[in-house]
Amino acid sequence: MEKRCTCGKTMQIRLRTVIFSGKVKIENVPVYSCTSCERSIVYPEVKPELTGLLRSLGGEPERQQLFFNEINELAHLLYEVTKKEKSGFSVEQIIGERINELLDLLLLAQSLQDEEWADSIRMRLSQITNGQFATYLS
Repeated sequence: MEKRCTCGKTMQIRLRTVIFSGKVKIENVPVYSCTSCERSIVYPEVKPELTGLLRSLGGEPERQQLFFNEINELAHLLYEVTKKEKSGFSVEQIIGERINELLDLLLLAQSLQDEEWADSIRMRLSQITNGQFATYLS
């Protein structure tokens, strides 16, 4: 998961902290980073959700710390891939494991007739199947 920087070097994806309004720390946001010129760009697949999150915080947010990997599924998968205890697993295994977890949760949400929770899980599943990680599932 790399892209070419405007300086000509390769940018690699990393999980970074985004600070909003000097008060809100948003941890584990996927961004492309260039080690040569230090340019950073938010990973395009998560940008709409990050923008929505920032908008929901308003103009005068409270001092707080948020974890984007708890909000966005692609960020969650990238976070999981970087864990030491997952170092022996392939990306495909981690994605498959997460899909199975989400499907189990979806069954539970449906059995409890909790449509809001079920919709949230469906959205997370669609983030995996519609995002960059879908290439690992082929």
